[in-house]
Amino acid sequence: MWVITGKRSASLRTLRRPVLAGLAAALLTAWAPALTAAADDELTVVSWGGAYTRSQILGFVRDFEQETGIDVEMVDYAGGIEEIRSQVRAWNVKWDIVDLQLYDAIRACDDDLLVEIDFATLPPAPDGTAAADDFLPGALMRCGVGNLAGSTVVAWDHSRIERAPQRIEDFFDLGRFPGRRGLRRTPQTNLEWALIADGVAPERVYEVLATEDGVDRAFAMLTKLKPHIEWWSLGEEAVRLLETGRVVMTSAYNGRIHSAAQRGEPFSILWDHHARYIDVWAIPKHTENLEAALSFLRFATSTQSLAAQARYIPYGPLRRSSLGLLEPAVKVNLPTGPDNLPQMFQTDASWWAEHLPELQTRFERWLERPVMVPKEWPAR
Repeated sequence: MWVITGKRSASLRTLRRPVLAGLAAALLTAWAPALTAAADDELTVVSWGGAYTRSQILGFVRDFEQETGIDVEMVDYAGGIEEIRSQVRAWNVKWDIVDLQLYDAIRACDDDLLVEIDFATLPPAPDGTAAADDFLPGALMRCGVGNLAGSTVVAWDHSRIERAPQRIEDFFDLGRFPGRRGLRRTPQTNLEWALIADGVAPERVYEVLATEDGVDRAFAMLTKLKPHIEWWSLGEEAVRLLETGRVVMTSAYNGRIHSAAQRGEPFSILWDHHARYIDVWAIPKHTENLEAALSFLRFATSTQSLAAQARYIPYGPLRRSSLGLLEPAVKVNLPTGPDNLPQMFQTDASWWAEHLPELQTRFERWLERPVMVPKEWPAR
């Protein structure tokens, strides 16, 4: 049984289907000794909702339930570590395993909120390659295991914009591209894009952003857009901003926009300086379902599971063996696709883990300040 909840909702019984067979199943079983240890348990898995959570359910959650008998409850959240901190510090942990962005996983690990992971217990690749050698660089950390890499992109409604934006600078150009914009309510990516649009070379962004003048410069660019911004928190909210016509362009997760376009929405992706990020599975300390959570982590980060999820949403699996299983038609839509990779801006999770608290505080203060709209700015 899996359950999707925003807060809490009724449970849904699903049809289950086994997908692991032969050598793949044998390998997974051999490297997951606790796989059936909690056959009657329930596990609370926290993720990002919408098309992303759907890709996890279809890709591997149903199969995990079939293999183990563990019922999975999927809970949506908007990121951050404050709820994890609250639960761990109170020794009242309700979230058993969480899909975290890498910078949050680093912060939570440094704050002693997460269980440390023994990489030797992760399933090897189908050819026997150890997991530590199969995962891409940066995918394994002390308290987490990488699953997929996605990108924050600029998405636009090509039914409402006469000419296609070509550069990240076009997102900030209200004269040539009038209309409201959507941005995630966070300083991350927004500040980097602001500096790039203001002429800072991508390789110098974090050097500049580490200075007070650089932060001022980034916020000055955002201030120009501020009266025209609709803020979003959950990935599906960005999609809805476009669907309802509230914005003509928005930052968004590439997989969400791809899914919307697949169902017929007139949305396109601007890949220029798309900001790559990594998601990792992490387990809060003091969970009462530690063995079941570890079993889920091993299952979810197997070669087959990561490849299966990528077929439902175009995020890049972080195991080499998983990439090898994907069809060319899937690979072309990944942030690492041959046309997309050269345009990527690599975000620095370690930098954000160090600087997020003070920049988040400044960002919230900036949001609270009213802005006068100059007459020459587009009113739309």
